[in-house]
Amino acid sequence: MTFRRPRSLNGLILVGFGIVALPLLLSVLWALFSLDRLAEQSERLVFTGVAAADNNRLLAERIGSLERVARQYVVLKNADALQLLQQDLGTVYERLEAMRPLAQSAGAEVMIDTVASKAAAIVAQLARPGLTAADTDRAIAMFAELKQDTSRLTGDLGRYVESELRSLQASTREAQRISAWQVAALVPGTVVLVLFFILLVARPIRQIDKAIDQLGQSGFSKPIAIKGPSDLEKLGRQLEWLRIRLLDLAQEKNRFLRHMSHELKTPLASIREGTELLLDGTLGELDPPQHEVADILRMNGLKLQHLIENLLSFSAWQTKNEVLTLSDFPLRVLVISVAKEQRLALKVGHIQLRLDVEDVIVNADRDKIRTVLDNMLSNAIKFTPKGGFVTIRARRESRSFVIEFADTGPGIPEDEGPRIFDAFFQGRREQGGQVAGTGIGLSVVMECVQAHDGAVTLINDGANAGAHFRIEIPQQQAILKEKLAANA
Repeated sequence: MTFRRPRSLNGLILVGFGIVALPLLLSVLWALFSLDRLAEQSERLVFTGVAAADNNRLLAERIGSLERVARQYVVLKNADALQLLQQDLGTVYERLEAMRPLAQSAGAEVMIDTVASKAAAIVAQLARPGLTAADTDRAIAMFAELKQDTSRLTGDLGRYVESELRSLQASTREAQRISAWQVAALVPGTVVLVLFFILLVARPIRQIDKAIDQLGQSGFSKPIAIKGPSDLEKLGRQLEWLRIRLLDLAQEKNRFLRHMSHELKTPLASIREGTELLLDGTLGELDPPQHEVADILRMNGLKLQHLIENLLSFSAWQTKNEVLTLSDFPLRVLVISVAKEQRLALKVGHIQLRLDVEDVIVNADRDKIRTVLDNMLSNAIKFTPKGGFVTIRARRESRSFVIEFADTGPGIPEDEGPRIFDAFFQGRREQGGQVAGTGIGLSVVMECVQAHDGAVTLINDGANAGAHFRIEIPQQQAILKEKLAANA
């Protein structure tokens, strides 16, 4: 059986509110019904108790009055006394009939008839003609039995009222117990239902948040699919349309970059070939100043080639998700190799390179880490003034390895910090070197590091001048070993 959710967010909220409120409503209705029943029962019991007490008192008075009249009749022997005796007997009958419904409920109806018959027998005995003294004594003596029967009757009725009172108290305690259990069950049940519907609403909202974050991180390759209420699914379809549109724009941009880069490589190849011909002496020997100029041309030609290759690489990374080629390699050796390739730029800028790299083996894509090192070092050299120095630190941590780059340049303004990893962004600070950058070096670094699920952080050193970057690359094997050790 599948749960049919409402089609809209408003419908889901209303249904959730209804389901959460239904147990509360049922509990309130049951409580109202129970209170009404107990109130009716208590009201009836109060009336019954008052009526029973009043009838008992009046019956005792009528029996007493009947006895007094009977004694007067025995003394006077007149017709008026006998008439009063008959009237008092009638009032006893009336009172007994008034007490009969309660006596029926109490199971004392036989006692009603007994009292009535004994009272009638006394009056009949006294009304007989030719009444002797012995007859009157027996009749008067019967009042003792009549009073005992009356006491038993009132006692039965009193015990019945007390039993009804105990029953009412038991019903009240049972209602309190059930109400307590309902409250104890409703509180966690309501919390569970609220959490359930919050999850139903929060899940598509989290999907939308993740999709927006994905678009913000230029993640256009993964389709966006939102499952949930219809209005949120509609929003998901709009985000998918936006993703496709942004992907088309990114592909257009990348096509332009590829075409422009290829067009630039053709004249650059000619420049490099001419420079090589000058340097190898094919066109004649060069004197030292000419050789130095040709060497500078060759170096800057290599820089231009490196920038164009960065553009091509950046275009490739933007159009597809490259598969990492992971391998184990010594980090220090790779850092030294990249530093040697930059020795001419360091020498021209009179920049000192300081290395503090641990001799450790890391697991990563060697080519991408080389690109990261090369771009970060080139960026540091570019912004470091003559006579300054660049520091590279690298170390292995428990679950990752860390590479840090620091220079003595002007640093990065605080307002530019969040944008320095954006493609083609170039800050206001003046760049050194012979060739201006394209503004994609740090963007390429970010792409390479994110491909490893790593992070690049710009560290604010406070009073220290220059830029300070920290790159952290997770080591999946170390993480896996930790998990296996924890589960062992």
